Amino acid sequence: MRHLLRMAGHSGRTNMHARNLAIVWAPNLLRSRDIEASGFNGTAAFMEVRVQSIVVEFILTHVEQLFGDAPLTGTPGGGGEPG
Repeated sequence: MRHLLRMAGHSGRTNMHARNLAIVWAPNLLRSRDIEASGFNGTAAFMEVRVQSIVVEFILTHVEQLFGDAPLTGTPGGGGEPG
């Protein structure tokens, strides 16, 4: 999430602010097995992706409140494999 937040920091040049990043990344970050299993299409699928993008946008705009200063897993000092 912090990487996406860093990308949003360049929105003046890229036009990829939190909302656009959320729209693009939400289906991958919050994949819905319900949509895949039931074969949702049209309006139902659009509404599901809309909810996902709202959640991801919220997370992106509240990264510090949600995750604080904790290092990310896989980064130096963050546990997991060394980055």
